[in-house]
Amino acid sequence: MTDDVTPARLSGRDLFRVAAAGLRSRPLRVVLSALGIAVGIGAMVAVLGIAASSRAQLDATLSRLGTNLLTVAPGKTLSGENAKLPLTALGMTARVGPVQMVSATSRVSDARVYRTDQIDPDRSGGITVLAAHDDLPRTVGTSVVDGVWLNQATASYPTTVLGREAARSLGVGRAGPDARVWLGGHWFTVIGILDAAPLATELDNSALVGWPVARRLLGSDGHATTLYVRATDDSVAAVREVLPRTVNPANPEQVTVSRPSDALLARVAATATFTGLLLGVGAVALLVGGIGVANTMVISVLERRGEIGLRRALGATRGHISIQFLGEALLLSALGGVAGLLVGVAGTAGYAATRGWPVAIPGYVPLGGLATTVVIGTLAGLYPALRAARLSPTEALLAN
Repeated sequence: MTDDVTPARLSGRDLFRVAAAGLRSRPLRVVLSALGIAVGIGAMVAVLGIAASSRAQLDATLSRLGTNLLTVAPGKTLSGENAKLPLTALGMTARVGPVQMVSATSRVSDARVYRTDQIDPDRSGGITVLAAHDDLPRTVGTSVVDGVWLNQATASYPTTVLGREAARSLGVGRAGPDARVWLGGHWFTVIGILDAAPLATELDNSALVGWPVARRLLGSDGHATTLYVRATDDSVAAVREVLPRTVNPANPEQVTVSRPSDALLARVAATATFTGLLLGVGAVALLVGGIGVANTMVISVLERRGEIGLRRALGATRGHISIQFLGEALLLSALGGVAGLLVGVAGTAGYAATRGWPVAIPGYVPLGGLATTVVIGTLAGLYPALRAARLSPTEALLAN
């Protein structure tokens, strides 16, 4: 009577120990193979993490500033000349029911700004001079980071508030009585420096003066060149439709209305295309890493034919051999995947910190990275594992 012998099964713990032992025998090759996986996973995690952090920053900005800001500007006349907004534009806009706030700026085309009166007039640095109302910062969602904003008193005197970029270009670090700029042929005292205005970026490179002094000293005609309109959230579209006829009833076609938050969203959409390109690069790196793992495992099978033959002679089945080498490939890919995840998360956190963004890595990113490493390890190790399993004990021992 013959007893049936059931082959022993490899437990998960035993499989891990056997696979780890196989990798420890060739540490340098393992590191180089895992490096390819790490680069690919790290690149993909960093790209997705940075894109998500950028979107989180945008969402926070829009949540703070609101998406209900509209800007009104003059368009072109039928003859192609620059149109002008009527002098009544600000008052008429304020009468629209859903409008919460409205402010205006007027560009002073003939005025230039210099650090001193000794600078070549042709080197103005592109800084724009704008006449502004005292409620402008509150309307556009910005504030003064140093000094004070214009008020009814200072608006009538040669004082100015510089946008952030304008202050940097002029070399003005602090506002105060000693900070002066040569503006429109007159000395103006810098009483404030404005913070960045994400929804009104034109203010960043501007010198803002009071409406009265602009008309008295700088030759401003008093016509607004931009209106900033805050409407209730549920009425933005309706207000946008009526603004041209409200601002310029005689020629509504000469009025353009835009929504600054749309430009920010468009920038994110453009960034998404670039993100897709970088993901493609990461996928190529993963492909190269997977090929490296497969190459390592094929060489390992060739070098370890004696071990395979001995194990088969001692009773190991084809399944034992195949799962051993498949386990080695999976473990090798997992090492690269975990290293890549750590590098990608660290890269995302570092980049976000330098930009002042919140770190936002979607939960599917690390899970997807780990799933990808499993797939790569399986595909890369499948052929070497089957090849090792097909070796007969005699063939393997004789080949050694």
